[in-house]
Formats: sequence, C-alpha cells, structure tokens
Amino acid sequence: MRKKRTVKTIVFVLGVVCMLSGCRIGNVEITFSGKPVTAVIKRDIFTLGGTGCEIKEAKVYLSNYQNIYGTAYGIDLWQHDFGDDSLVQYVKNITLQELTQIYGMNLLAESKEVTLSEEELADIGLAAEAYYESLSEEEISYLEVSKGEIKEYYRHYALARKLYHSLTEGVDEEVSDDEARVMEIMQIFVSSEEKAEEVLTKLKGGEDFATVASNYNELTAIQINVSRDDLPPEAEEVAFQMNNGEVSGSIEVENGYYFIRCMNKFDEELTEANKVNIVEKRQKEALDDVYHEFMDSLTSNINEELWESLTPDTSGVVTTDSFFKVFEKYCGEM
Repeated sequence: MRKKRTVKTIVFVLGVVCMLSGCRIGNVEITFSGKPVTAVIKRDIFTLGGTGCEIKEAKVYLSNYQNIYGTAYGIDLWQHDFGDDSLVQYVKNITLQELTQIYGMNLLAESKEVTLSEEELADIGLAAEAYYESLSEEEISYLEVSKGEIKEYYRHYALARKLYHSLTEGVDEEVSDDEARVMEIMQIFVSSEEKAEEVLTKLKGGEDFATVASNYNELTAIQINVSRDDLPPEAEEVAFQMNNGEVSGSIEVENGYYFIRCMNKFDEELTEANKVNIVEKRQKEALDDVYHEFMDSLTSNINEELWESLTPDTSGVVTTDSFFKVFEKYCGEM
C-alpha cells in the first residue's frame, strides 16, 4: 500500500516570488518580450526550457484560485470594491507562481527519469473525469478545455509532486521537543543603556512587568510566542533556560537590551505544529540546491500581452474551486 502524503501545494513549499513587474522562475528572471513566435502560434502564457504553458491551463488554475481565495472565510471578496485590482493581481501571481514551478519540476523530473506509473496515470484519469464532470457548460465554454486536457494538467501537477517527494524522501522527519519548542514570553526591548538601567531598576523594585513594558518596550508586541531563532542569540540563550514566571535581568544584544518574562516555557500544541514547519524547512533546503541549479540552466520567456489579457471571470458563472480537492481525492497517495 502506498503511503499517504500530505503536503502544501508546491508554490508554498518552494516559495518563489513572482510579480507582474518582473518574474523569477527559480533563480531565472523571465523577460517580458511581447509576443514570442511560439506564444503566438500556441497561445502560450510562458515558455520554459522550450516547453510552453498554454493559456487554457492557466485559466483552469486562475479560475480555481479566484474562487478559493476570493471567497475566504465565507465572504465573497469579488463583490467588494477595494479601489484597485490588488485581488486580481494576487490571484494571478499565485497562478503564475504555481504553473512556472510545476513546469520547472516537470523538466527536472524528465532529466532525472522520474515518471508516473500506470497505476498513477489511471488515478489521474479518474480525477480528470470527475473534475470535468463537475464543470457546468458555461465553465467548459469559458475554460475551453476537454477532458483529455484536464488529464494532462493533472499529469503535470502529479509529476511535480512525485519529483518533490523523490528529492525530499531522505529528509530526517524526527524533531525533538527541545528543537521545536515554542514558549510564550513577555518582552521589553530598549535601544539605549540609560533606558535599560531604568527598566532594570523598576523590575527589581517589584513593578509589574506588563506595566513597565507598556511604558518602555520599543517593539510592536509585548506578549509573543517564540521558537528557536526568533530572538537574538543572546536573548534566546537566556529565554530557553527560564521557568514559568521567571523574569530575566538585562540581556545585551547587538542593537540594544532585552528583558524577558517567561509565561509558558513549553506550549505543547504549538510545539507539535512547529515540528511540521521544521520538517518542511528541511525538505525545502534539500530541494533548493538541486532545483535552483537546474532552473539556472533553462531559458524562459513570458507572453506579456497574453498574460495581461487574462483576467478572472467574477460574474458568478465560473464557480469551480475543486481542481485540487479532486486531485487529492483520487491521487492524494502519490
């Protein structure tokens, strides 16, 4: 039996930053060069390593993301006037990020001879049929896709995920409580020695930590949760040795002075959640060197005019949002 895997979508794992004023695929900057010949003929949104992503595939992703992110918390954000097109640009950025990474991962998979099995392809076929059947006639007309094309888009997505798992499967997933420990503290930070002496005098005199903090703290928050590497090293060393209710003395750091009160030295729930974050960070680090080195070797281009013309249909006719959920249902164990 294949082990079930649960991962965030690739765009969040790889963390590629992409804006319409300029886009990077891995470490490769895409140049906006108008209408490349390949894009005119094939209606490609972008080309990467000689492989083009057609506008129809981008429409599928854009439509799903517009309904996933545009109806967050049960509110239809598309019905609100924010005074600009920031929501449109946000959804478009996510679409381009995801697709460029998927295409890059597919090319990397090909170079490493990673392929999908017959069983996986069969599951993809079932997912494509289920998703296509969920579309209304109006949505099919807008997306201009066939069942076979949906299957191809799922194949791209599945191969990228399979490569990701292949490159990160050797990552150590054991994380100790101490490494992942999250604690709750109150903090005071001041930038001058004079103020640090005033704070120290008041705390030693028995004044309430929160009261002193409200008068002196130069940071935006007083009570926070912290894990390893969140504080300057000198402050972290002291904080993670403290017990509940304990108040530190003056801790000198590079640009000032910290004072810390330990509220809860071990938040079990947040610590368990942080273990997941640490494993994901290890996986990202294991992937980054291989991924970015490969991406640096590829040529890339974007059809700026075609990309600018692609906008979400927010009329209420295109409501599809299950592209990824259907994939998880039929192919989640990949």
